[in-house]
Amino acid sequence: MATHPHSLPHISDEALSMIASWFRVLAEPSRLRILRALEEGEKTITDLVAATGTTQANVSRHVQSLAEAGMVGRRKEGLLTICFIADPTITELCDNVCTNLQKRFAARSKQLGAG
Repeated sequence: MATHPHSLPHISDEALSMIASWFRVLAEPSRLRILRALEEGEKTITDLVAATGTTQANVSRHVQSLAEAGMVGRRKEGLLTICFIADPTITELCDNVCTNLQKRFAARSKQLGAG
């Protein structure tokens, strides 16, 4: 069987499960809001509460999930928890998805306008 030039090597079922789990972390809009806020630079939990409009408990829980996935890092400065993007490829991924969706919505709008 011929392989496509951009074919990925065989990926085990275990690896595919891990990948799916990683993407599930991104399936929560509050986590995406946190990532978008952190694209501007490091923020405290309090800053993220203000940026996302959610509670401190929710922000902390979502930051924990993002940290466990390796997307966000945290460090303590006194009593403050400073959060930051730990994996810059997550920003690229979000930008690619947003750009793709904008193109798709624009094309759909043209189709609806022409009909």
